[in-house]
Amino acid sequence: MADPHLPTARTLLEALPRRADAPLPGPPAGASAGIDTDWPGVEDPDALRTLVARWLAGYGAAQTRRTYAYALGLPPAWADAVTGTAPTGPGASEGAGRSAPPPARRGRLHRLAYFRWCAGRALDPRAATAAHVTAWLHALDAAGAGKRTRARMLSTVSAFYGFLAEEGVVDANPAALHRGRLGLTGTSRDPSPTIRLTAEQVRALWTSAAELPNRTRHRELYACRAVAYVALLSLGLRISEITGLDRADLVVTGGERVLRVHGKGGAVREVFPGEATVDALTGYLLLRDREYGDPLPARGTGAPRSPMLATRDGGRCSRHDLHLLLRRIARNAGPELAEVAERVHPHALRHAYVTLALEAGAPIQHVQADVGHASIATTRHYDRSLRSRAGSAADLVTDLLTK
Repeated sequence: MADPHLPTARTLLEALPRRADAPLPGPPAGASAGIDTDWPGVEDPDALRTLVARWLAGYGAAQTRRTYAYALGLPPAWADAVTGTAPTGPGASEGAGRSAPPPARRGRLHRLAYFRWCAGRALDPRAATAAHVTAWLHALDAAGAGKRTRARMLSTVSAFYGFLAEEGVVDANPAALHRGRLGLTGTSRDPSPTIRLTAEQVRALWTSAAELPNRTRHRELYACRAVAYVALLSLGLRISEITGLDRADLVVTGGERVLRVHGKGGAVREVFPGEATVDALTGYLLLRDREYGDPLPARGTGAPRSPMLATRDGGRCSRHDLHLLLRRIARNAGPELAEVAERVHPHALRHAYVTLALEAGAPIQHVQADVGHASIATTRHYDRSLRSRAGSAADLVTDLLTK
């Protein structure tokens, strides 16, 4: 029986929507008759949806629920609805809670999200074996998914099956695979695939943002927003943390301006922005108020939160839109970014914050706290200072061989 405290699958949103813009593959040729095509291969789709809803509802952070749902091929808004909390404010139809911006656009791997891959084979996920999960991983690999992407998607599937095992729905977790044999393990010695930006290149992004072409009468406002965005990225914030920021998160405590950042797992950390970042944020917000009017809601009124970076109608900027904005800024940055503009993305600036801080001699524990890494080993993974030209013997050997 479905849990009476959870919305039904029909009144939520369909777990696997039958919409023109998100079609599910039908059962393969020769599939047995009578399969419920609402979820191919699943005879009791409502029961399975209820299990998925209970699993997602067990995570307190909205962003975690949405990330897991997206990785499985579910609409992110469905993950918001499982908590029974009605979204409020701009963009409410896209998600719930303070850190639930509109979802990113579907990428090339959407059709290979685990539930969709199963549906394409008329396979009930509860009947999947380790061989099925392995075949799915190989399909991701063939589609060009990188090692980290595959490892992350496998972790999501494994977490779901871990829940099913605890509930007694499956006997064992078929996603508990040997990651080393699959080539999915990594260590702090693995080089990061993220492009490394120098301090000069990051400065060029700031300059480019301030000069970004715009033919509308709001050119100054959009340029200020672009500068504020690059300033936040330069603090090492995740793109999801930036889209989730409210203007009320910029506070004064202990006589210092502080950003209260809501990170992974709902953890809140205090980030100390430099004077240039504070100027960029306050300048943008003042200009926004002057042009549109956007005062802070009174405490305790229950008024919708005001996002730090806002669209023209006051809604939250989506991750997709901010990805595109950064690419425009990089393309407009001139010779400093000419050779790498197409490879610049938000995580590159988070990476730059860590590497530049460590190279400047900042204690690694301080950098870990700044960016919200759960493990210091993750922070150390970003440190490329040991793999610079000065730390290589290549030039010495070349000199010996060529002189």
